[in-house]
Amino acid sequence: MLILHKVLPVFLLPLGISMAVIFFGTIFRKWLFVWFGLLLLWALSMPLVGDALIRQAEGYETRLAVETLDEADAVVVLGGQLLQMPGVPYGEWGHAADRFEGGLEVFRAGKAPLLFFMGAKLPWETGAASEGKLLAERAVRLGIPRSQIRVSPIVGNTADEAAEVQKMLAPVENPEIILVTSAFHMRRASFLFQDAGMIVKPFPVDFRTPRYKELTVIDFLPSAEALEKSEVAIRELLGLLYYKVKDLKK
Repeated sequence: MLILHKVLPVFLLPLGISMAVIFFGTIFRKWLFVWFGLLLLWALSMPLVGDALIRQAEGYETRLAVETLDEADAVVVLGGQLLQMPGVPYGEWGHAADRFEGGLEVFRAGKAPLLFFMGAKLPWETGAASEGKLLAERAVRLGIPRSQIRVSPIVGNTADEAAEVQKMLAPVENPEIILVTSAFHMRRASFLFQDAGMIVKPFPVDFRTPRYKELTVIDFLPSAEALEKSEVAIRELLGLLYYKVKDLKK
C-alpha cells in the first residue's frame, strides 16, 4: 500500500502527465497532443508557475514568531530531513533541515516539555537507520536533554506518523501538539494529526519561495527547480484531497 501511495501519484503529476500525453500523441500520430504535452511541461516548469503553486500549497505568508505560540504537550517534528550515506554517522541535511532547527527553536522557548522526532524509514531503504534516532542524537549533541526526547517507531508516511504520535501520547486526553513541518506540507499534516485525535498548533518552516523577488524573463524560462516546486505543490494538494475524501467515507 505504501508503494502504491508513492508510485500512483506520479501519473497525476506534471512530468508524468506530460510524458503520457506526448507518448500517446507520438504513438497515434496525434501531433496536437504532442504539442499540448510539451506546452504543459514548459508551463509547469516556469518559475512563475512553480512559485505560484508552491505558495498556494504553503498557505502562509510569513514564518510565525515562536512567542506567539501557546504551550502544548509536545513539539512534534516530522521526518524527511536527512540523506544517509556511508561515512556520515548522523546523515547529511536535505531540503527540509529547517524542520529540525524549527523544532529545537520551539522546544528551547519552553513551549512544551517533550520533543518528538519521527522514525522515518521507507521499506526499500534497507541499509538506513531510523531518521528519528539520528535527529535525536543531533539534538542531544546540541544540548537538548535526552530524557525529554521521544522517537517514534518506524514510519513510512505522514498518516503513520500521526498514528504513532497519537499512541505515544495516548494517556493524555485530546493532546495538544506544536507541529513542525514544511509550510507546503502543513495543511495535509495538520489534517491527519487532527483526524488522529490531536489538537494541532502549526509552526510551518522550510518556505520554498522567496517573497522579495522581482519578475524577470527568467521566470518564464523552464527550470528543473520550478518543475520540482510544481510537482511538490500538486502532490500535496492531491494528497490532502485524497485524505479528505477518505475521511468522508468513514
